[in-house]
Amino acid sequence: MTAAALTPTDVVTAPGLYDGMTDGTYHADPVPDGSLSSSGARKLLPPYCPAIYRYEQDHGQAPKQVFDFGHAAHSLVLGVGAEIVTVVADDWRTKAAKEQAAEARADGKVPLLAAEVAQVEGMAQAILRHPIAAELFDPDHGKPEQSAFWQDEQHGVWRRARFDWLPEVVDGRLIIVDYKSTVSAEPGAVARSFAKYGYASQASWYVDAAHALGLADEVGFLFVFQEKTAPYLVTVVQPDQEALAVGRALNDRALEVYAECRATGTWPSYSSEIQTVSLPAWAVRDFQELILNEQ
Repeated sequence: MTAAALTPTDVVTAPGLYDGMTDGTYHADPVPDGSLSSSGARKLLPPYCPAIYRYEQDHGQAPKQVFDFGHAAHSLVLGVGAEIVTVVADDWRTKAAKEQAAEARADGKVPLLAAEVAQVEGMAQAILRHPIAAELFDPDHGKPEQSAFWQDEQHGVWRRARFDWLPEVVDGRLIIVDYKSTVSAEPGAVARSFAKYGYASQASWYVDAAHALGLADEVGFLFVFQEKTAPYLVTVVQPDQEALAVGRALNDRALEVYAECRATGTWPSYSSEIQTVSLPAWAVRDFQELILNEQ
């Protein structure tokens, strides 16, 4: 595995795995001509569209407390990330609390209420107690927040990925690990999250990154899902081959859309034509039951 250290002002002009790149530099996209990330690829496809992707690239996403909490959990679990600032307030409704949060974000820090700080600290401790997760995130055998950049020959575009955790290669095998804080880590709920948030696409994207950069002969992928409320339960998940195949097909379509939009300079909305919309099947059933009950 090779790595090159970057400073925040550097740009990426060569494919590789970059160690030490800040979160801000990565998300600002250091590739001069632009690159596509897994999260960006998912914004190009339904239920989103290229117009949404383009707007967020040009304007960024508005700060959200759920993002702050997730970033803080990542920082404590992975041992790297922005400094956490405790906001002195009971909740986020007061003007003072909102001002403290804005000031922290402006300084590149993560604002949390005291109760939320206790939550993420509890989450980090629960990870250490989990027999599999603790081993996966062993700081003696891996590195956090590794940034990968490569050129997709088929579509003629740059791609990028930021590995939450990249363990050492053992006997030619690499197991990429990604951490997710969630409401429920129950396996059924995790499966629904896969469908809702496109996690299969992310897994395939990251596996492709490792193969493209020649990081290992064999590459696997694991998600570590952890609940945000006590007792902070953890579920380690491996996408099956069908999920990875679906994810890779969606990624391929997103890359086609991205390449076409770049070539034409057009980032279309959901549709440029009048759409016919039908009621969902459940709404029709509810209506039919209502009529029957009234007869």
